[in-house]
Amino acid sequence: MEIKRVVVTGIGAITPIGKTVPEYWDGLRNGVSGADRITRFDPEKHKTKFGCEIKNYDPLDYFEKKDVRKYDLFTQFALVSADEAFKDSGLNEKNFDPDRAGVIYASGIGGINTLASELEQFYTRFDKTPRFNPYFIPKIIADIAPGLISIRYDLRGPNFSTVSACASSAHAIIEAYNYIRLGLADIILTGGAEAPLNEPAVGGFNAIRAISTRNDDPKTASRPFDKDRDGFVMAEGAGTLVLEEYEHAIKRGAKIYGEIVGIGATADAYHMTAPHPEGRGAAKVMELAIKDAGIKPEDIDYINVHGTSTHLGDIAETKAILKVFGDSAYKVSISSTKSMTGHLLGAAGAVEAIASVLAINNSLVPPTINLFNRDPEIDPNLDLTPNKPKEREIKYALSNAFGFGGHNASIIFKKFEQ
Repeated sequence: MEIKRVVVTGIGAITPIGKTVPEYWDGLRNGVSGADRITRFDPEKHKTKFGCEIKNYDPLDYFEKKDVRKYDLFTQFALVSADEAFKDSGLNEKNFDPDRAGVIYASGIGGINTLASELEQFYTRFDKTPRFNPYFIPKIIADIAPGLISIRYDLRGPNFSTVSACASSAHAIIEAYNYIRLGLADIILTGGAEAPLNEPAVGGFNAIRAISTRNDDPKTASRPFDKDRDGFVMAEGAGTLVLEEYEHAIKRGAKIYGEIVGIGATADAYHMTAPHPEGRGAAKVMELAIKDAGIKPEDIDYINVHGTSTHLGDIAETKAILKVFGDSAYKVSISSTKSMTGHLLGAAGAVEAIASVLAINNSLVPPTINLFNRDPEIDPNLDLTPNKPKEREIKYALSNAFGFGGHNASIIFKKFEQ
């Protein structure tokens, strides 16, 4: 079987630091924090009162009023980023076969906003017959996002959702990559969306002590690798990539951002929420991606780490990097863009894959902001790109995503060479 090359021909993003790709990249290179007090509900009674929301988001800027009622917020974000990516790719009804174009799209939680609000209304309608909105089920299921994207663009190929907690959209990209490189599709829109800033989600993550409670200083609360970090900052948004078979992209004269050359997927097989303390699964997944790419560890120029700002996670991931890269670990640039965007849960892998592609195209490593007091448990010689971006040529970038349950995913992007 001939293995096909897979390139990125379109990108779209709606994030807490920018509602378009250019705005997102501007936020990354300037070290902007997207964290602030939550406005989607009154957070006063919660231990955590802040998060990374999409700023000045009005669904009526993107959708008809009748459609807003049909779409959960996570689906809205998915459609907004998909629209930017599709337009960016230059695809139209004349330059691709819809039967060989699909959508593989992720969400870790799906329509939790709808679930929360509908249950609250159901149990408080004491004076009336309790009933649910007719769109209740379609709004909450995670796979409605790829379904609606396919309907919008008449994409009739593979269509499904992947769910693996915070690795969900990275796994979606991996699945899309495999479909194309095996010759089963020409084009896949892939990525992920999440909208978890509501009372049950914030309360639930507070209960397991996973998120920061730095309410007095939200903008510096996401501080990966800092010894004073106290958990991640929950975020919302979406990222979409158009993956395309190389020859197909060349034939239609597509703009090419980069090429995917290696992927890996493993499990920690260790704990429900904690990573393996020595980064066992994280190390193996990077090794697999590097092997799949047919390169050596020293060829990697930049690692966009999972880097959530949790005590156990940051240490385990840096241990894994040292195990895989050896002495070359000190030559690679490392950064956590979650220090700026917060943690988009199931959408994180896609948004950070886009950051990796943009880093390659701009020869610029985004910074890890809020790194004030480096954790002494982390090797002091690792280049964590503290607080300021770094100019350097990037030929290969590796993007990591890890999820509760021990799910690990790594993707390697390469600078495009025809």
